[in-house]
Amino acid sequence: MKTGKVFLVGAGPGDPGLLTLRGRDILACADLVLYDGLANPLLLRLTDCPCERTARTQVGSGRIVPQQEINERLIMEARSGKHVVRLKGGDPFIFGRGSEEVAALKNAGIPFEVIPGITAATAAGEYAGFSFTHRDIASAVAFVTGHEDPSREATRLDYKALASFPGTLVFYMGLGRVQDICTQLVREGKPGHTPAAVVCQASLPHQQVVTSTLAELPAAVAASGLRPPSLIVIGECVDLRSACSWFEERSLFGQRIGITRPDHQSDDVAGKIVALSGQPIMMPLIEIRAIDEEQAAKADEVLGRLGDYQWLIFTSVNGVAAFFDRLWQTGRDARSAGHLQIAAIGPSTAAALKARCLRVDIMPDSFRAEALAESLSPHMSGQRVLWARASRGRDVLPQALTAAGATVDEVVVYRNDDVEQFDAEVVDLVRSGALDWVGLSSPSVARQFAKLLSLHQIAQSSLRTGIATISPVTSAAATAEGLDVAVEATTYTWDGIIDAIVKSTTLR
Repeated sequence: MKTGKVFLVGAGPGDPGLLTLRGRDILACADLVLYDGLANPLLLRLTDCPCERTARTQVGSGRIVPQQEINERLIMEARSGKHVVRLKGGDPFIFGRGSEEVAALKNAGIPFEVIPGITAATAAGEYAGFSFTHRDIASAVAFVTGHEDPSREATRLDYKALASFPGTLVFYMGLGRVQDICTQLVREGKPGHTPAAVVCQASLPHQQVVTSTLAELPAAVAASGLRPPSLIVIGECVDLRSACSWFEERSLFGQRIGITRPDHQSDDVAGKIVALSGQPIMMPLIEIRAIDEEQAAKADEVLGRLGDYQWLIFTSVNGVAAFFDRLWQTGRDARSAGHLQIAAIGPSTAAALKARCLRVDIMPDSFRAEALAESLSPHMSGQRVLWARASRGRDVLPQALTAAGATVDEVVVYRNDDVEQFDAEVVDLVRSGALDWVGLSSPSVARQFAKLLSLHQIAQSSLRTGIATISPVTSAAATAEGLDVAVEATTYTWDGIIDAIVKSTTLR
């Protein structure tokens, strides 16, 4: 069997947008991903292959994986012919033990490639507002480990040299030794009034920054209760924070927001939340599935006589995809719909049709069934209409169009099902109050969220998660379930949900 290859990919400091393009491309074609504890799990959505966590420190109930075991696993999987990605937080060779893994691969004769990543110090400085080098402040920066090999009897660090270093000092993994580091630097001559800071969870929505002086930093850190991963920054650059800070000023900084739409449709919403310094929480409450054999037979019969209709209506992106997938499976293509006038409920649905080179003839200004029916009604007298729909949903549209003089047929092209089991981590976030917002995008999703609370005995009266709905119809469904709606979108899309949350957060 042909030997595979190992790719050591720098995952960057935390913000998933900081992964390199090369890293993204390698993840997309991997056979296996072994990721460390500092890699953002959102990056795993860039691959379809199995992914395993290989943390060298204890996190929750996860197993600690020794470095030697990781090395052996990389060799074994590559010898089996797989392309293996070793996804490492930050940069593989900056205090990341990537060179040790490369040495093991080299000795075993395994082909490898190293894809650099943005190291944590770079992100900590720029996301916190520190310019490590500045022509008026510092012309050099030193990256220093704050956690040396525990088996070594004596330190390799020359604190006398570090104390006199003419620039910025950045200590990795030094939070547990902050007292010792600061004390030794002061003892060796570094002025105690030198500006200093600790940056925790750099580039992530819950980034924390504590600033003080070198002498007083340990006490400030103890009072703040910071936890790793953190970096210590020492130098005049810390005083630039007030002028250069930007990340923490964005509108959703620190907010955890639950995305309840189907998992395969969550990435664009997640990206918008990340771009506003928020943390997206994937919590799909419904699933989009293929129709069963009986429904498929009915759909195929309808698709075989598209010539009987004058109008084709789509009320979701899923409907567009499923309709044309089914059309293709029956040996037809978009030409079969060439004579039809097409209506779409909103811009996302229209964009899905445009991707198939089909123009929309009618789209309402307000993206809901009532508005679509109102826009279509003047054109419906004597018309035959086909609505490509989900397995469940409101019947507002066919009732209104029938009243307007149309003959309306419905063809189920996809199933909209409730998820069968709720994610335990999501449930814990809701129970603890750590989930700041949840977006409800349909009445069925609202009912599912109420079911989650009921099944896990979470009292609605104690719920600390703000509820944001996509429309008045969804708000009514949520209210009927006893949920307290905090905000409602004015544009009935997920963008509208995010805008409503931003507005509410800004006003707080």
